[in-house]
Amino acid sequence: MEATVPNERPSTEGPATFREVFSQHEFRAVFVAGALSWVGDYVAKAAVTLLVFQQTRSVALSAAAFAVSFLPWLLGGPVLAALAERYPYRRVMVACDLIRMALMLVIAIPSLPYQAVLVLIFAATLANPPSQAAKSALIPQLLTGDRLVLGLSLNSSVGQAAQVVGYAFGAAVAAINPEVALLFNAATFGLSALLVRLGVRDRPALMSPAHRSHLLRETREGFGIVFRTPVLRAIAVLVFSAMLFSIVPEGLAAAWAHDESRGAVSAGTAQAAIMVANPVGFILGGLLVSRLFGPARRLKLMRPLAVLAPLMLVPVLLDPPPLVVALLAALCGFTVAGMMPMANGLFVQALPNGFRARAFGVMATGVQVIQGFAVLITGVLADRFPIPIVVGVWSAAGVALMAVATLRWPDRQTVDDAITAAARVNAEPPAAGPDGPASDRTGEGTADPHAGDGHRRHAVT
Repeated sequence: MEATVPNERPSTEGPATFREVFSQHEFRAVFVAGALSWVGDYVAKAAVTLLVFQQTRSVALSAAAFAVSFLPWLLGGPVLAALAERYPYRRVMVACDLIRMALMLVIAIPSLPYQAVLVLIFAATLANPPSQAAKSALIPQLLTGDRLVLGLSLNSSVGQAAQVVGYAFGAAVAAINPEVALLFNAATFGLSALLVRLGVRDRPALMSPAHRSHLLRETREGFGIVFRTPVLRAIAVLVFSAMLFSIVPEGLAAAWAHDESRGAVSAGTAQAAIMVANPVGFILGGLLVSRLFGPARRLKLMRPLAVLAPLMLVPVLLDPPPLVVALLAALCGFTVAGMMPMANGLFVQALPNGFRARAFGVMATGVQVIQGFAVLITGVLADRFPIPIVVGVWSAAGVALMAVATLRWPDRQTVDDAITAAARVNAEPPAAGPDGPASDRTGEGTADPHAGDGHRRHAVT
């Protein structure tokens, strides 16, 4: 990131346009490739879940087939993401797509035992952390300034849209033939690899072999740069807090719909409405706020939106009908998405280049763990108390948590200083040497974690 882009509050810069973002042909390739992979992934989740259930008639094993895709993030996401820092990002993305394509073709073999399906799905999802980390680290090399913020918002929104489309299409196709859905997923990975290989210029790895250390040490440095830097730590707290409550309606949708439909709509319709509401709201919020408001206004809106997000769910204490619950969940998703591009943009500008993929691993793993924790805890509570009470009180606690997080937000000077230091470090030429502050621009020689540049967390997604 150039030193000429000092912060996310320029007084003269208006909001970037979609045309400006998509005029960057490499971003177009990455964007379409990512959309294909995401749709295929969600189609496969729906298909594998049904495939295992058809073989075993076990709800627990079917749920395990769905949950196994999250295990790589929980068991070693930051370490796997750190691998992406060692190699050219394009090579990492293409290799991961080809590996997943091959494994999906094997899973699609008819009558494959469910034990083998679970193992192969786990193996395929091991490629997710390095692939997504490489993509996340590559985008700031393709876009700068407000184009980057809009690009990140588009990337997050397409992930949410892919979830809606993938689940719906996957469930429909899998009901006819799960193997066809898996072959479709393999094809999306193949197309994604081709798009990235042909559409993205080859760039050297930011971390040269001379600057590599032990992989676990590199992973630990990723945690250190996020949580020892005040600005990055504040953004992490804000993002993790948002994930703690926004996922709950989606996670409890099945039980909520069956308990509360009251005959107004079918339980299936109610469940679908609640599950897709947050992603739909997220899509609209991310696109509209990023497009309609300039950087300075978005910065002012970020903290109020952070508090409003959990507040949108507090009215479920009144036990409204499922469609009203869906509307409230959509409003929550809208407000979360409204603040997220700004937080992503600040994160990008306050992180060393050489820590992009590792910081992504830290943030994405945190999001996965926190979302799973939130659904697990509220699910346990919902076994003992009415779901509206659980979600309403949980959301009220989220309002208090967000209020504390926004009150403890770093002052303007601290944010400006971190971004200025980041731009200065990234402007240093590689000639600074392995012992100098630039350290081949990898960030590896930067002892002070308050200096750096460029990365975003994974979209809430």
